[in-house]
Amino acid sequence: DQSLEAGDGFMCKTPAIADIVILVDGSWSIGRINFRLVRAFLEKLVNAFSVQFDKTRIGLAQYSGDPRIEWHLNAHTTKEAVIEAVKNLPYKGGNTLTGLALTFILENSFKVESGSRPGVPKIGILITDGKSQDDVIPPAQSLKDAGIELFAIGVKNADENELKAIASPPEETHVYNVADFSVMSDIVEGLTKTVCDRVDQLDKEIKGSPVPPLTSIAPPRDLKTSQITARSFRVTWTHAPGQVERYRVVYYPASGGQPEEKVVVGTENSVELTYLNSLTEYQVAVFAVYRSSASEALRGSATTLALPTVNDLELFDITHSTMRVRWKIAAGASGYMILYAPLTEQDAADEKEVKVGDSVNEVELEGLTPATEYTVTVYAMYGEEASDPMTSQQTTLPLLPARDLRFSDVGHSSVRITWESPSRLVRGYRIMYVKTSGVQTNEVDLGAVTSYLLKNLTSLTEYTVGVFAVYKEGEAAAVTESFTTEVVPDPLDLRSSDVSSDGFRVSWQHAASDVVLYRLIWTPTDGGDSEEVLVNGNVNTYLIKGLEPASEYEVLLAAVYANEVESDEVVLIENTGKLNNKFSTFKNFQTNLRIDEETTFSMRVSWQAADSRNVRHYRLTYISARGDRAEETVRKTALVLQPLLSDTEYKVSIIPVYNEGDGPVSSQMGRTLPLSAPKNLRVSEEWYNRFRISWDVPPSPTMGYRVVYQPLSAPGPALETFVGEDVNTMLILNLLSGTEYSVKVIASYTTGSSEAVTGRAKTLYLGVTGLTTYQVRMNGVCAQWTPQRHASTYRLVIQSVTGSQKQETNVGGGASRHCFNNLKPNTEYKISIYSQLQDGTEGPAVTTNVNTLPVPTPAPVRTPTTTPPPTIPPAKEGENYLSVILSYLSATFKARFTVETFVPALQVAIAQFSDDARTEFKLNSYSDKERLLEAINKISYKGGNTKTGRAIQHVKENIYTTEGGARRGIPNVLVVLTDGRSQDDVNKVSKEMQMAGYIVFAIGFADADYGELVSIASKPSDRHVFFVDDLDAFQRIEEKLVTFVCEAATASKCPSHHLSAGFRMMELFGLVENKYNSISGVSMVPGTFNAFPCFHLHSNALMAQPTRFIHPEGLPSDYTITLLFRVLPDTPEEPFALWEILNKNNDPLTGVILDNGGKTLTFFNNDYRGDFQTVTFEGPEIQKLFFGSFHKLHIAISKTSAKVFIDCKMVSEKFINAAGNITTDGMEVLGRMVRSRENKDNSAPFQLQNFDIVCSTSWASRDKCCELPGLVRSNLKFV
Repeated sequence: DQSLEAGDGFMCKTPAIADIVILVDGSWSIGRINFRLVRAFLEKLVNAFSVQFDKTRIGLAQYSGDPRIEWHLNAHTTKEAVIEAVKNLPYKGGNTLTGLALTFILENSFKVESGSRPGVPKIGILITDGKSQDDVIPPAQSLKDAGIELFAIGVKNADENELKAIASPPEETHVYNVADFSVMSDIVEGLTKTVCDRVDQLDKEIKGSPVPPLTSIAPPRDLKTSQITARSFRVTWTHAPGQVERYRVVYYPASGGQPEEKVVVGTENSVELTYLNSLTEYQVAVFAVYRSSASEALRGSATTLALPTVNDLELFDITHSTMRVRWKIAAGASGYMILYAPLTEQDAADEKEVKVGDSVNEVELEGLTPATEYTVTVYAMYGEEASDPMTSQQTTLPLLPARDLRFSDVGHSSVRITWESPSRLVRGYRIMYVKTSGVQTNEVDLGAVTSYLLKNLTSLTEYTVGVFAVYKEGEAAAVTESFTTEVVPDPLDLRSSDVSSDGFRVSWQHAASDVVLYRLIWTPTDGGDSEEVLVNGNVNTYLIKGLEPASEYEVLLAAVYANEVESDEVVLIENTGKLNNKFSTFKNFQTNLRIDEETTFSMRVSWQAADSRNVRHYRLTYISARGDRAEETVRKTALVLQPLLSDTEYKVSIIPVYNEGDGPVSSQMGRTLPLSAPKNLRVSEEWYNRFRISWDVPPSPTMGYRVVYQPLSAPGPALETFVGEDVNTMLILNLLSGTEYSVKVIASYTTGSSEAVTGRAKTLYLGVTGLTTYQVRMNGVCAQWTPQRHASTYRLVIQSVTGSQKQETNVGGGASRHCFNNLKPNTEYKISIYSQLQDGTEGPAVTTNVNTLPVPTPAPVRTPTTTPPPTIPPAKEGENYLSVILSYLSATFKARFTVETFVPALQVAIAQFSDDARTEFKLNSYSDKERLLEAINKISYKGGNTKTGRAIQHVKENIYTTEGGARRGIPNVLVVLTDGRSQDDVNKVSKEMQMAGYIVFAIGFADADYGELVSIASKPSDRHVFFVDDLDAFQRIEEKLVTFVCEAATASKCPSHHLSAGFRMMELFGLVENKYNSISGVSMVPGTFNAFPCFHLHSNALMAQPTRFIHPEGLPSDYTITLLFRVLPDTPEEPFALWEILNKNNDPLTGVILDNGGKTLTFFNNDYRGDFQTVTFEGPEIQKLFFGSFHKLHIAISKTSAKVFIDCKMVSEKFINAAGNITTDGMEVLGRMVRSRENKDNSAPFQLQNFDIVCSTSWASRDKCCELPGLVRSNLKFV
């Protein structure tokens, strides 16, 4: 007898093992309460057997209309695990198809892959309460033919003949039938004894020999462990009595893991267990195996040792880029792993790894950074395991700098610098030089040379020069010296020649090769006007003409250099000759003819005469390029020629007329100005009915400007106005709001008009947004909208589309909703809202159409229902459940929500489901609490099966619709209550609901499937899934459920699609729930609401992504940076970038910087000219960001300004230039310290909940900051 009677029940003690599969009827006829008794029966049944992986295994399947595996034979390896699974066994519900279920376990449970073992007795136990609706005899016979012993247990209404047909013979021991579920426990002991005996007998039959006497199957004795290492130990025991064929040694980690075994012949009493994990406790069981039986286990345990570590770690032969590592060999190691990294707050990517074989104990580390302390760690490897580490630190040598910097050939604009090379490893040099008193640095990159000529320097200026030696590993420190340039040289050897009565030639030697111009000035020494001329720098002679005869002149000459520095002047004194006869005046006439003051229709001509006393008058002629000729006779020496043709070249000639005749002719070409158009048309001061335009005036004098403007996006004529010549800006009034205009400005001249400078401008939109309707009734409807921030009043009009009924009213500018009453049922109405400013300006209508509800028809009289089919649970039990649920809902809404909550915030709908779903009432059915409670109490019981997936689809398609009362922009909350596992698929529709933004809560009781509830509900499950044993326990979860529902709805009020044009930066950086755990230095913490995830960026979390991945086309011209974050107590005082874009050289291009010490906020970028620009914001409002709370920051960047909003309130604005675009060859980073050490980046710790870049500057004024608890008012749809 292999059984044992114990005080707490029968225990089967046979050494034989078995595979037992229990098949449980879960049809509706059993009922939920009786199913609990079935669980208790199963628990006692399991408890009677020794359940282990290498002993008896128990699997279970449940069936009704369709069978399913609850767990396979190999699913649980301990009795406790099986009993826990029995306690959590859900009730299935459905029809009774026993034959189908018997075939199912044959094909699915008794399979090797399901844990069934060859050569092991196989037992099937059926538990049912009714007659099968299909044939059971062929499936039962198939099981018996497969060698499976069947037991049949019938309860209450079971068919005894059917039980006998199913069970194996003899029926006296294999068929059990009880009158009620409450007495099932009475048969447990008899059943388990019979099963135990049959297992023992079947085991003997399988093995084909009698069982040795009980005294011969005692277990082995005296288990000892020895020779313990990190990877193995030896097990020794004293032989068991009798003829032992072999010993089975089973071992596994005490902390859990797959059991392994070794088998030795019966003459052995020792075995070495190898390939173990180090520092791990192992449980060991030794079985004596006879020909047809086995002993109990001899048990013990042992703990492996730690793996041997390396010793005598040494770092030596250190250079600026390498070091050697040496250690003492560790016994038994299969190899070694060396990790090395700079001893700084490095990125994980900075750590490098080298692996070597077991015979290597020295390695050279290459590619190190100079002058950097490294930590080197060596592990001894034993297969996939590593020993404890051995660590040491050393610092690489610095790079050798260049030596002996010298200066030679110092001039006024150049110098030669020379230095000595420090090492043959130098690849080149970088020279930096700067004016000692300046800030602009100049750089030159050179190859492996040791001398260089610096050019284009400023004279008499001290320069500081630094020479950096460039190695493969980086740059060495600079060697620096200073020098001062010389003064610029004067022109040399100024002399005169070719002297005449009216002039002479001056010549000189060049001062230097880099002279740009020469300034030549001559002045009569006896007084008179000086004249000046600029001569090209490559010319060294000039003929001075038009001088007075017999006069002395002083000539000054200075050299002008590229940097506009002039030399000292050199001086020459020279005399002109005397006239030879009275007609020499003709020869000496010097006009110095000049044309200036050109306009589009005139030019001024002036000249000088050497002998004005002998000239009678002047004859002036001018000829256009097309041949038009005109002549003037004047006595003065200046004349304005007009009217002339615009943009036309003229040849102007002047002839002095003497008594003796005409003098010599002097001529010069001149050109009138073109009819230039205005330039740089700009738009500013945009308002709802006006905007200002400005332009740059042309160089030519105008008569005025024609301004033409015409709407583009709306019909309307072109309008025109004229302004004077002194006007270059105009405020255009009386425009349409929200309308784009084309604008032209044309310059008017006396000779015609210029081309137009054109542009576009748009007035602001004077209208509300988000106009929707709610509380639609038979005789009334309410409208709500997002207010227009500058409106002083709204004019509201509702008018029937087909009739003449019309209502009109005015409401204040702060209003956002209004209700219309006294309407007609089942009528379509058009609602129009006009926004009005204080000055009376009215914007266009914003409209929506809505139908009032029809007059309801009387409800039909319900006909009596027939008795439900036998597969559906009794109506009384279902009605009891429904009654408790409705009482709970009614009490919750009555106690938890005020009347004000329902108008207009809360809408409630209820649907009841079984095989299909039925809408009890829709979201817009009731607008007050009393009517809602009355409707809840009138709901009647439906009855049927459990098709939860179909019910959720029904809610999605029929309740969350406009017709069902769903409102745009209001959170959708779905609460699913169920008492059983669904008979259809819930995964697909549940995923669709969650991805569409619905907030789903799942409440299960009685026999609901917890895993299924998790699939239905939103994440995280600990906030959205609730499970209670029965409906009486609902009060335990009520407080938490109502809190979580309201909190989730409140937190979800924010618009979910505001980034239709923008960048979701959190996703692009991987800061989302399903990705963040793969990022080093990032953890997830609760945000402003517990339902909102927030990410803690620690000091080692340098978040970086390639710019080409985030902004492949660069940044838009106008955008808003949106950040929801908080500064932490350990956030450093030094400035750090919340976000910035770096180029490939790590130079910052654009970003946002917080200075925790100075309590300031800075935005920076490069403008369209490439100049770096920054704007810094400070003050009390900015300081709020640093007080440790969550704040939402918007920075709206336009072409002209940067506006800062904190918690959706504008606090500051500063003007900036339009930005140039960024390069995409660098990185975008979060949290980077501005003053990162050396060339390593360091991060500042802070918490980030939201980060978006929106392609609009208006988002900040539209955002409601509803992630911040203090700024939110809840609106909610609740099903």
